[in-house]
Amino acid sequence: MAAEPEDHPDVQVFDEIRYIEHLVRTSIARKLPVGLTYPQFEVMNLLARRGDGITPLAIARALQTTKSGLTNTLQRLHARKLILVEHCQSDGRKKRIWLTADGRTAYGQCMAAIRPRMDRLRDGFTQKEFRDVLPFLKALRTWLGETHETAMGEPRPA
Repeated sequence: MAAEPEDHPDVQVFDEIRYIEHLVRTSIARKLPVGLTYPQFEVMNLLARRGDGITPLAIARALQTTKSGLTNTLQRLHARKLILVEHCQSDGRKKRIWLTADGRTAYGQCMAAIRPRMDRLRDGFTQKEFRDVLPFLKALRTWLGETHETAMGEPRPA
């Protein structure tokens, strides 16, 4: 008798990743200020971590979404005055995205709201446990990224 898909460790790993991702999104989304969505938080989080002045294309790539899919999120953040969209001085066709003072304040409120949950997470697992799982997760992400690029007809990185 053939093994059920649930018996395969690779399938179980992806199931766990999917469940974890869903729980993280839900947990964060519940703590966001009214009117702020999880995708908007992701953009603000990226800008806060990587620094201002990132292009929409770089944001889309980092968040694994399309540039057109990101447009609505950026428009809504801009309408709320949480980001500033400026034309790139060196290339007028490109735009650069900046967190505004209000955006930094809103991001700080988001982080303060999720901090208790993060503290409980750090109490529940050791730093060693997190470090031990990272090599596998990074290798899996790299392999999937390379496989995706190859499947899309793009050359593999050297």
